Amino acid sequence: MKTRHWDRIGNGGLTFTELGFGTAPLGNLYRAVSDEEAQATLDAAWEAGVRYFDTAPLYGLGLSETRLNRFLRGKKRDEYVLSTKAGRLLEVCPPDQRTGIGKFFDVPNRRERFDYSYDGVMRSVAASLERLGIDRVDILFAHDLDIYTHGSKEASDARIDEFMRSGYYAMLSLRDQGVIRAFGAGVNEWEICQTLAERGDFDLFLLAGRFTLLEQEALRSFLPLCLKRGIGVVLGGPYNSGILATGPKPGAFYNYFEAPQEILERVARIEAVCKRNGVSLIEAALRFPAMHPAVVSLIPGGQRPEEVKANRRILDAKIPAELWRDLKSEGLMRADAPTT
Repeated sequence: MKTRHWDRIGNGGLTFTELGFGTAPLGNLYRAVSDEEAQATLDAAWEAGVRYFDTAPLYGLGLSETRLNRFLRGKKRDEYVLSTKAGRLLEVCPPDQRTGIGKFFDVPNRRERFDYSYDGVMRSVAASLERLGIDRVDILFAHDLDIYTHGSKEASDARIDEFMRSGYYAMLSLRDQGVIRAFGAGVNEWEICQTLAERGDFDLFLLAGRFTLLEQEALRSFLPLCLKRGIGVVLGGPYNSGILATGPKPGAFYNYFEAPQEILERVARIEAVCKRNGVSLIEAALRFPAMHPAVVSLIPGGQRPEEVKANRRILDAKIPAELWRDLKSEGLMRADAPTT
C-alpha cells in the first residue's frame, strides 16, 4: 500500500498508509458487533496493509478503544500510527441515561460530558491511554467543535473559544512532552477547521465528509491554507454517509440522513459519467480525495472483514484521466480539483 510521510514541524513526522481505518463502527455503531468479529475486522485491515487507525472515546463509549487495546497488544509501537480524540469525558450513569441510545448498541453505561478545557483534555488523554493500554498516541484531535454537534454557530463558537483559551494549551504541552506527536481537530465542517487554523498552530485535521466527489467547497480556501501551512488532512466519510457507495437508490444516505432529491439527481449524473468511463461510482469516490496533496490518509471504516478488503480493492482500481476531465466539463467537479 502507498504511504505518505508528513513532517510539519521537523520532529520526524508520521508515515500514513493511504488507506486508514476509522473504528467508529467497531464501537457498535448502528448494530452490535461481537468481540470476535471486531478482532477479525481489525486483523483484515492489518493484512490489507493498513497501519493508521483512528478512534475516540465517543465510539462505543470507550468500546472502540478497548477493542484496539487487544488488537494492538504485541505489535511494535512504531509499526502503526494511532489517533484518538478529546473534548468529551465519559461518566458512569444508569442505563436509561447513557449517550447514544438507538445509535450505539451493547456498550458501557456512560454519558458524555463536553469539556474542552485544559484539565478536560488531560483527563481525556489519561483515560484513553488506559483503555488503549499504551503510553502515547500519535495524534490527538479536539472532537466535534462543529455546528452539527452543538446545534448552532453560537454554541460552536463558544466551544471553540473554550478550547482555544484552555484545551489548546494542553495539546501543546502534550506534544512538547512527547505524549503525542501532533494535534488538531476532528470535525464535520471545513469552515470550523479553517477558523481553528486561523486562530492557532495546528498540525492535522480530520475532516469528515466535506471533501468528496460530491462536495468540494473546501477547495475555496481551507485546503489551499493547509498546503500553505503544511497542515495534513485525514479525510473521513469519503462516501458522504453512503450515497457515493450505494449510488442514488431510494433510501440512500447522505450526511447521516436520507438523501434529498437534488442530491440523488446529482449523484445520478456523476454515476452516469463514471459508467461511460468504465469506472464504478465507489471507485471514483474513494480515489478522488486521495489525489489532493494535503490529504495524508482516507478512513472509510468498516464493520466486517470483507468491507475492509473491499476498500483496499476499490482504492487500487485504475481510474482513467478522462473521467475527471468529463466530470469537470459537465460541471460535476470543481475546475481546480487536483486529479493526479
